[in-house]
Parts: sequence; C-alpha cells; structure tokens
Amino acid sequence: DTVDGAIIDNWAQLTDGTPLVSAQRRGKGRIVLFHVTANTDWSNLPLAGVFVDMLRQTVALSAGVAERQERGQGGAAALLSPIQSLDGFGRLVPPPGSALPVQAAQFADVKPGPKNPPGIYGEGGVRRALNLHKPETVLRELPALPINVTQINFGSRSAWELKFVLLAMAMVLVMIDGVASLILRGLIALPRAQAAQAAGLVFAALLAMGSDQAQAQNSQSPDAFAMKAALETRLAYVITGDPEVDAMSKAGLQGLSRILRNRTAVEPAEPIGLNVETDEMAFFPLIYWPISNAQGQLTPTALSRVDAYMKNGGTIFFDTRDQNQAAGAQGAGPGTAILRRLLAGLDVPPLEKLGGEHVLTKTFYLLQEFPGRWTGGHVWVEAQASDTGGRQLTQSDGVSPIVIGSNDWAAAWARDEFDRPLAAVTPGGDLQREIAMRFGVNLVMYALTGNYKADQVHVPAILERLGQ
Repeated sequence: DTVDGAIIDNWAQLTDGTPLVSAQRRGKGRIVLFHVTANTDWSNLPLAGVFVDMLRQTVALSAGVAERQERGQGGAAALLSPIQSLDGFGRLVPPPGSALPVQAAQFADVKPGPKNPPGIYGEGGVRRALNLHKPETVLRELPALPINVTQINFGSRSAWELKFVLLAMAMVLVMIDGVASLILRGLIALPRAQAAQAAGLVFAALLAMGSDQAQAQNSQSPDAFAMKAALETRLAYVITGDPEVDAMSKAGLQGLSRILRNRTAVEPAEPIGLNVETDEMAFFPLIYWPISNAQGQLTPTALSRVDAYMKNGGTIFFDTRDQNQAAGAQGAGPGTAILRRLLAGLDVPPLEKLGGEHVLTKTFYLLQEFPGRWTGGHVWVEAQASDTGGRQLTQSDGVSPIVIGSNDWAAAWARDEFDRPLAAVTPGGDLQREIAMRFGVNLVMYALTGNYKADQVHVPAILERLGQ
C-alpha cells in the first residue's frame, strides 16, 4: 500500500484484507503498528500465544539486538561483572561494593586495581580470571640486601614453638594422674592432711596454668576487635544471647548495608556483633539493639559504657520487637518492659514521638511513616529544644543519642544470600518492606551526617537570619 507517497507493508491481515500488522521504513529503521489495543476491546489477539511470538519477531528485527545477544554470549561487547575477588591473603571472597564490570573486549588490557580487583569475572555462563600478573611477567629474585640493613620478622611478635612445651605439660599431667590413681587405690599411703595439701597444690597449679593461657589468648582480642571495627565504617548490633534473634539482627544489618551500598555514597563493611560488657562501642556510628527475653540486667560497667557512648555522639536504636504482641498489666509489651529495666540505670534524655518535621524524616527519603516487620508502633527520639532562630537542636551534633521503636526492623531488612526476604512483613507486603528499608537508610544517614542534614532542612530559616 502507498499513503502520501510512502510505501506501507502489510505484515499480517485478516481474511477480508483488513490490515492487522503494518510497517513503514523511516530512515535506518522502521515503524511497526499493531492495529489492536493492548486489551481485548477491539480484538482477542492479545490473548493468543501467537501475539507473543509476533512481538518477539518484531523485536528481533530491531537495531541493537545482535549486540545484546553478543553480550549474553560473552562476546566483545559483553560486560563481565565481578563474581569473586582475591583478598590480601589470596582467598576468593565476595567482591567489594566498589568493584566495577569490565568489557570483554578490553579484558586483556585491564590492570588490577581498587576498581577492578583481581579475581573471577563473568556474565551468564562465561568466566574469566583477572590475575595480578600477565603471561609475559617475569618474576625475579630480589638482590641481596646491603650488610648494614637489619632484617627482622614481619609483625610485632615472632612465632613460638610450643610443641615441646605442650608435650611436657601432657607428660606431667599423665604422671600426676598416675600418682593420684595409686593414692586412691591405697597403693601409696599418705596421711590425710598431706593428701589434702598435695591435692590442693596440684589443683592450684592447674588453675594457674589455665588462667595464664586464658590471659594470653584474650590479650589480643581487644586489639583485633578494634582494628576490625575502626578500619572501615560498619553497623553493629548488640548480641543478646538468643541465637535466633542475633542471627536475624546480623542478616538485617547485612541487608541494610547492601541497600546503602547500592543507593547511597555509604559503603559499610560487614556488620559486627557487639558485647556491651566487654567490647568498645565508640567505633560505630549506629548500634542496633534488639530486645530479647534472653538479656539480663546490665552490669555497672556496661551501663557506664552505654552512657558514655550516647553522651559522646553515638546513636543506639532500641527495637523492642513487640508491636504485634498484647500489652501487659502495665500497658506495655514484653519487650518494652525489658527495655525499661535495662534503661533504669542510664541517664536517658527526655523523649518525644518522631514527627513529620524531624530531620530523621528527611535525611535521604521523605518519610511520614516508619514500618518494620510490623506497623503501627511509634518511634521515639530525644526531645528537641529550639534556639533563637527556631532550629531544632540536640546536644550531640543534632543527632538523637537514642531511638526507640517496636516494629522489628531487622526482620524487615533481612535477606538471604540470594537476596530473598527472610521474614514476611504484615500487612503491607513488599511496599511496607521498601518503606522499612528507606527508614533504615534515613537512620544511618542521620547518624553519620549529624546537623549537616539539619542545616539543609532549615536552609530558609538560616538564610533569613543571615539577611537580617
């Protein structure tokens, strides 16, 4: 057919000649028109399986399909994404959030670096290895060091050979056990006083050896914990002693950390479980504290740690997780009652409900509700005081040191290794889970940025004061 001098091809038509699919060349492409609507108002063709085949055949003719097919087959235009990366010890680990994909055509020329760490890259069924060295790389032995250079072992301490020490200790224990057996069988007669004294000496010696070994093992744990916590930004959760609650807390913060890496400039490392009785809290901008029945009363040492953390700029997010449970005799859920006992020895500031004008509702997303696995519970933050310009202020850089809620946010954030949710959220489903994620993002950004975001929210008031 010809319309206004342009040739129109009829690709499909009805038995009476009515066009069903027509096409017209335009420049280097063509316009294809299906003479039906997307629903069944004009025709039942969209319900037929052949309609899907017709759409696929049309798309197959479009420009760029060959390139996309080549991408899926690992061709030159394919983007090979990082699958596993080598760490400093030569182990294959999940790639960091900063790792970027590499074009297959340029893979041989890529130099390993922070954005393209060595490891396994691939797409679909294609796998390629990015090594630290090239095939033409020649490894040469280092030349001898000058005589005036002192060689020492790497690290602060050298390794000690304990094999013979442990063997000697085992032999001594065998001898002690043999002598004790002979005494108990009456083959060696000792006065009762001497026997009791000898047994006491043996017990004291064993106890001293055990305590020395325990001190030697624990002496490095605070340093190792500090290095792990301080070198990268991490979220932390309080270990409650309930394995199920602790596992959900870890999975929840892992899911939230993944969302932060994908959506914001924050790239948190793996979350850390925290023992408030022994571990240093100052390394973490935000600590998630789920309330569990397994938690006992805090010792004075732990109370002083928590109090110092909140008074020096840290933020603790207490989650009572009891929004779905009936209130007790005191009008509070079981988690809230436990939280009240935990906070009894702390200098907790005055609290207020989180309102729509609070900076926490605007730090990254604009939020008016704050659901978790459950919905309906209130969120409480430090009550704010206003300065003469009307800005809302708190003592610690504009950030509330304490946030309290009951909606079980970790369960809403938690995902497995295949990015599948670990817990159902009710009653809102996926939309409620997304809002819960956004609240988590706001909470982390709020803890990290302080009054920077508060200043942004109150820019009009600040500009008005500057104009005066």
